[in-house]
Amino acid sequence: MNVAAQHAGDGVRETISLDGDWDFRHESDGVARTAKVPNPWQAEFEDLRYVSGRGVYARSFSVPEGWDDGVVVIRFGAVNYLAEVRLNGELLGTHEGGYLPFEFVLPQGISGENQLEVTATLPTGDRHQYPEYPFGEIPHGKQSWYGPLGGIWQSVTLERRGAAHLSHCAISADPDTGEVRVTIRVSGGTRAELSVLAGDELVATGKGDVADGAAELVLKVREPQLWSPERPQLYSLQVDVFDGQTLGDRTSHNFGFRKIETRGGKLYLNGQPLYMRGALDQDYYPEGVCTPPSLEFIEDHFRKAKELGLNLLRCHIKVPDPRYYDVADRMGMLIWTEIPNVATFTKASARRLRDTMKGILERDGNHPSIICWTIINEDWGTRLMENADHRLWLKETYDWLKAEDPGRLVVDNSPCIPNFHVKTDLNDYHYYRSVPERRAEWEKLTEEFAAGADWTFSQHGDAERRGDEPLIVSEFGVWGLPNPKEVANPDGSEPWWMETGFGWGDNAAYPHGVQRRFAGYHMNDVFGSFDAFIEQVQWYQFGNLKYQIESMRAREPIQGYVITEITDVHWEANGLLDIRRNPRVFHKRFAEINADVVIVPLLDRYSGWAGGSFTFGLLVATGGSPLPAGAVLDWSLEGGRSGSADVPQAGALAVVDLGQVTTELPDVGSNCMVKLSLTLQGPTGTVAQNSVDLSVFAARPAPSSIRVHTTEGSHAAFVHALGYTIVPAAEADVIIAPELDADDIKAMRFGARYLVLSDPRLQKKKNLRSDGPLIEPPSMPVDDEQPGHHMGHESQLPNIALTARQGTMWRGDWIASFGWIKRSGPFASLPGGPLLDLAYDRVVPRHVLGSLRHWEYGGLVHAGVVVGWVHKLAATILERRIGRGGMVATTFRLMQDEPGADPVAATLLDGLIATAASMETE
Repeated sequence: MNVAAQHAGDGVRETISLDGDWDFRHESDGVARTAKVPNPWQAEFEDLRYVSGRGVYARSFSVPEGWDDGVVVIRFGAVNYLAEVRLNGELLGTHEGGYLPFEFVLPQGISGENQLEVTATLPTGDRHQYPEYPFGEIPHGKQSWYGPLGGIWQSVTLERRGAAHLSHCAISADPDTGEVRVTIRVSGGTRAELSVLAGDELVATGKGDVADGAAELVLKVREPQLWSPERPQLYSLQVDVFDGQTLGDRTSHNFGFRKIETRGGKLYLNGQPLYMRGALDQDYYPEGVCTPPSLEFIEDHFRKAKELGLNLLRCHIKVPDPRYYDVADRMGMLIWTEIPNVATFTKASARRLRDTMKGILERDGNHPSIICWTIINEDWGTRLMENADHRLWLKETYDWLKAEDPGRLVVDNSPCIPNFHVKTDLNDYHYYRSVPERRAEWEKLTEEFAAGADWTFSQHGDAERRGDEPLIVSEFGVWGLPNPKEVANPDGSEPWWMETGFGWGDNAAYPHGVQRRFAGYHMNDVFGSFDAFIEQVQWYQFGNLKYQIESMRAREPIQGYVITEITDVHWEANGLLDIRRNPRVFHKRFAEINADVVIVPLLDRYSGWAGGSFTFGLLVATGGSPLPAGAVLDWSLEGGRSGSADVPQAGALAVVDLGQVTTELPDVGSNCMVKLSLTLQGPTGTVAQNSVDLSVFAARPAPSSIRVHTTEGSHAAFVHALGYTIVPAAEADVIIAPELDADDIKAMRFGARYLVLSDPRLQKKKNLRSDGPLIEPPSMPVDDEQPGHHMGHESQLPNIALTARQGTMWRGDWIASFGWIKRSGPFASLPGGPLLDLAYDRVVPRHVLGSLRHWEYGGLVHAGVVVGWVHKLAATILERRIGRGGMVATTFRLMQDEPGADPVAATLLDGLIATAASMETE
């Protein structure tokens, strides 16, 4: 046992850590084990990963000599969920609540070796087994996502205090006046003396009598140094508790002078404008679930967050280890934190939410880093859309919390579609859309949100909307993937959580076997290697975040954002870091776009013809930092032209529109990627940098001598305008059709080659066929009112399913659907890739082709989509042999613009026609 102090006579507390090996058994099997404390049993034992119920911890300890002149307590950082503590077989007490500290006083005069036993109960959702506290009615946070958290998951200590000692200290520091208001609760003391120190310098003192175990004292610090992320100035308050003239207790408490407020739709920190650049933080760890491995690990986490340009972390629906806030205070990170959610709203769960918030205020109220609380996240546990009582409760809870803690912001419900706010300090909202797949939807949502959309507040007539709540996009983002080698266990084995995630995203979130799936679908042929694939999807994640941040920064009413998220969590792979805090490939670049002052390029298109006219807009968003006079924005096109624009002086939280620039793309000889570089120079040096990757296409050669026939009039006009010769079907090298019927299949059987530009408006049966019966014998009713069995995709050639991405995991929301084109054969000249980037905005497919076998991806599939951890592979360009002929089919939307206007569409169509024409026939 480690004794932390040996100065009881001086009022200094002595502590002994009881962390380490404990005897453990779980009711599920009764097997005797050794468990490490602190740690949830799910992190300790493979067979208990998803097991709730009761676990019993036991160990012995001895009370040192000389401790009998004070009060001895045993203190638990947190035990989830119900703790029953016994000493030498006698019940010391119980505690309900899985996230907050509690303690029990040991009997006076205890000595010798003692036996300590803790029964920790984590309930399931079975109300019959746990009628008093079923899982759905307790604050549990993300346990419903990532798995249960049971047992002693924070530290246990034995502590000796003087008979007169401090029980609680709440500090309120006013940066405007320098007043430090201290409210204390004392046991056994009659008088308190307070000292405020800035480092080693004594800057204020005060003293007062204690009446009925409590006192409130006010101290004054002259010219206080304010706490901020840039300058996290901390003070310490020393509290001495006396019984008469005898010093019984001395404790130290950190605090800071910090003020957060909103005015006129904007955020202010210490009276200065603040633009929120945040990330969601689940505060999960690679081995310990919610138990951090060390203080150093937490510090590394915050250091990397600051490297990424973040000024805020939104600690998501949980109460973290207290060291988390200590590090945030010291290193300078704003924190937005939340009550762990329940699943079912009842009187009991409402009481538990309120009690949990009281406990959070008591434990964490002195931290200057915490600037905002959330009561409910995304309507989890409440039913705001349907229940007026829940909306009333939420407003009342907002008012209660604002009265309890007026120095912080309060969000009632941090909402997503279709829920909303009722009364809040921030008008925040969550939405996820990926680009290029859903660029137009992202822009529409962001435009409506920036304009103060009605859908962010209750439409039931009971919202109390001031109208000047700052607009924050408080969740957005898209998945990348970590490299499994970098998140492996120290011995190289797969971490246990790779076997989790099943059931999420229609099972697209299941990591285990990702390399085997990658190999089995021949994706090496597309990406070259698995490592190259991981690198590509991380750059895809960066491209999404970059575009979305720039889109928000372009709209002045939006005052901040929270990226989902700072780290991956088990199967959830949208982190800026992986769960071991390894950086993504874009780590060093990310602060370019996640900065206070940013350059925002505005591009309608991300591709063009070599030598062609190219127009782009330029904005500068200042965030919390004003822009001095004399700034210049320089731009240059790689291999092409350059220019500059004078930037007028601007205040904080402004968006400066520099107008549009029209230039020419470089006259390249072959298709390539070209970088548009942007640099903002101020009077004292570089203020901001940015860049955009463009796809530049060399002049399109005249089409080859391939003769084309089309079955659709609009197709004929389009391909003719591109220079192709239109001929009768019997003379054609390639027949272009939007769908197929029996005659088309017959033609292929006898050697015809088709290009199917799938038109979902024409398809009727969720495949590429327009004809044929919808059902097949027998004729009696089977599953519905119609006789017969419905036909499957295998029943007709080309036995390929055509499925809309809308409403499926291929849609492209939170779990990314990675679209790719194999850069080989007629598609080798496409610049960039293999993943689709913003140059494909106008052509990206809204349907996929399925019902394929894994071997077909080894050569017959030229483009496709894969979701999450390499699941749900589908094609967007494929070829299929049918009889002596065959076909190439695609879902790319190639005729959205005038012929040749979009070089991506024209080049893709040329490649498709060439692929179809080159198919061997018998």
